[in-house]
Amino acid sequence: MLALLLVGCGPKGPEPGGEAGKDAASERPAVNVEVAAAALRPITASYNATAALEAPGEAQVVAKTSGVLLRLLVEEGDMVKAGQVLAKIDPERPRLEVQRAEALLRKLEAELARSSELFERKLIAADLHDKLRYDVETQRAVYRMAQLELSYTDIVAPISGVVAQRMAKVGNLIQLNSPVFRIVDTTTLEAILNVPEREIATMRAGAPVSMTADALPGRVFEGRIARVSPVVDAGSGTFRVVCAFDPDPLLRPGMFGRIAVVFDQRADVLTVPRVALLEDQGEPAVFLVREGKALRTPVQLGYLSGELAEIRSGLQAGDAVVTTGKVTLRDGANVQVLNSLPAGAGVAADAAADTTTDPTSH
Repeated sequence: MLALLLVGCGPKGPEPGGEAGKDAASERPAVNVEVAAAALRPITASYNATAALEAPGEAQVVAKTSGVLLRLLVEEGDMVKAGQVLAKIDPERPRLEVQRAEALLRKLEAELARSSELFERKLIAADLHDKLRYDVETQRAVYRMAQLELSYTDIVAPISGVVAQRMAKVGNLIQLNSPVFRIVDTTTLEAILNVPEREIATMRAGAPVSMTADALPGRVFEGRIARVSPVVDAGSGTFRVVCAFDPDPLLRPGMFGRIAVVFDQRADVLTVPRVALLEDQGEPAVFLVREGKALRTPVQLGYLSGELAEIRSGLQAGDAVVTTGKVTLRDGANVQVLNSLPAGAGVAADAAADTTTDPTSH
């Protein structure tokens, strides 16, 4: 009995959930994270799409007569002007046709002159004189047609531009209406976007456009919206927007471009890097770092542009949000900030420093 009483009076161990349990929870290892400060920056609102560049001015040069190609005066890559002779077809047969038509015309004109004298003296019938006059007019048209056929032996450029393709060689027999050259006017290049109808209020003619091409990394080309279709396609729910770009020696028709149509710009709005946004739930949120802990904070988003996201509510300028390491974080978890932020950014004193790098908007 005495032994039982002594055991019952012995010291008690720590109760679960007491002060010791709380201390154990607070001593969980901190998660290493990197943060960025919410700051006032300019931001642009844009619609982004992809399209291939097209040349609105393009012409297929075809032969208007048949014959053997004698000379080529231009090659691919040459700049040409409208009306410039590009190639010559053998003109001998058309030239002989012109000479024959001219000779017959001169003969009929001489006969008509003699007939006119006789008709004035009433020595021939009026119907005979009229028939001869009509024959002269018919032959004059034949002569002009022969001259036109002769002119077709010079293949000329219908538009100004650059020779994009040559499709015939010297010595080839060129058939009527067969293609010989393709000319592209590169003074203006266009990209046609099929924009969803929900964006119809943001598209207007004259709005600025920027484009990057996969073939030209690091270069940004500026343009504008040239035309906006007033009709929405009922089948696809889209409407056409034509973007025009100024000539640039680096741009080529057919290039694939990534296009951004800027429809609004704001000078000083609260922004955070887009990588700070949590996408695991429907409600947008970020992890706010305060006193060494990560606090899940809902935010109201505005524009999303490039690497930045506009914050309408939920944060203040200088708040530090987690950008790297947020995948393994839980609300209230201890964090260890690895990078540095400007003083007053909202993190613990041991994480504060004097430099940071702000992402820029496109």
